[in-house]
Amino acid sequence: MFPLTDDVYTFPNPRLACDEGVLAYGGDLSAKRLITAYAHGIFPWYNPDEPILWWSPNPRLVMELDDFKLSKSLAKTIKKDTFEVKFDENFTQVMIECKNIYRPEQDGTWLQDELIQAYTNLHKLGYAHSFESYYEGELVGGGYGLCIGDMFCGESMFAKKSDASKVALYYLVQRLKQKGFSLLDCQTPTNHLQSLGAKCISRDEFLDRLKVSIENFPQF
Repeated sequence: MFPLTDDVYTFPNPRLACDEGVLAYGGDLSAKRLITAYAHGIFPWYNPDEPILWWSPNPRLVMELDDFKLSKSLAKTIKKDTFEVKFDENFTQVMIECKNIYRPEQDGTWLQDELIQAYTNLHKLGYAHSFESYYEGELVGGGYGLCIGDMFCGESMFAKKSDASKVALYYLVQRLKQKGFSLLDCQTPTNHLQSLGAKCISRDEFLDRLKVSIENFPQF
C-alpha cells in the first residue's frame, strides 16, 4: 500500500493494486481528493478503527444500462405506483439510512460521520446524487453515488420496505439512459446486484472505459 499525505492529491496507478484492491492509505476526504480518486477508478472504504483506505478491486462489478433485469414481480410493483421516486431531495438522510440499516452479512458500518459530511459536500458541489423511494411520504429506500464523466459510481443502498431500493434503482437506470450516461459502476460483486443484471469485468477493462467516460459530461 502507498501512503498518502494531506497536501499531495495524486494516487498511484490503480493497475498496480492487488486483486483485492487496496491501493493506498491516508490522506483526507476533501472534495478535490475524492473527485481525483473516482476519476482514476479509486474509492475510499474503511472501518472506524482504520486509516482511510483507497481501493480499486479486480474484478469490478458494473451494470450496462440496458442490462437491468426487470422481474415480473418488480414490474408489477412499479406499475402499481407503490413508491414515489425522487432524486436529490434528501441526500444526507439517504446516507444516514444507508449507515443505519441492518445488514446481516456486515458487523457494524463503514459509513462514518466524516464520510457523510464529505459526500454531502460533493452533493452540494453537484457531483454526488441520491435516488429515493417514498411510501406515503416516508423515505423507505434508495441510494447514492457520484457522477464521473458519463459514468455513475454507485456507493450504497438501503430498503425499509420490500422492493423500495430496487424501484429507486430501476428509475435511476432509466434516468441515466435518458441523460446519456454509459455505465453504472457497482464496485464490488454482490449477489443482489448481480441478480439485477450487474456483471464482473476486469479492472483493466473498467479503467479503459473510465478513461473514455471522463471525457463526456452529461447533466444528471
